[in-house]
Amino acid sequence: MNTLHETEIIACETALLTAMKTNNVEYLDRLLHDNLLFNGPTGETITKAIDLNNYRSGDINLHTIEPSHYQISAIEDNIIVTVTVEIQGNYLGQEINGKFRYLRVWKWFETTWKVIAGSVVRLNAEME
Repeated sequence: MNTLHETEIIACETALLTAMKTNNVEYLDRLLHDNLLFNGPTGETITKAIDLNNYRSGDINLHTIEPSHYQISAIEDNIIVTVTVEIQGNYLGQEINGKFRYLRVWKWFETTWKVIAGSVVRLNAEME
């Protein structure tokens, strides 16, 4: 993979995780594609509009977000990222504290990278 793309994607991932931690809806809006589909930790499929609304309303409030173990792969102009993230906070009324694995697909659009698809699962102790 192009090292420039890898550097750019790591920067985008860092910005995305920071926006998630600080509930920066404006920045999340810039990073997520309008037609995003994302499978959440309970199996629900959400859209960009639903995700932004959850952050805007405070239904997602994350105190700790610490990434590790990035894997990045490129398929044509799509960049696929997996990252393990330690999270503490509140997700839709439930306290969460643990490690999660995110998978995101980034695609280049004219002037910026955007997330077009993703998912997250909780890791059990053996997988951490």
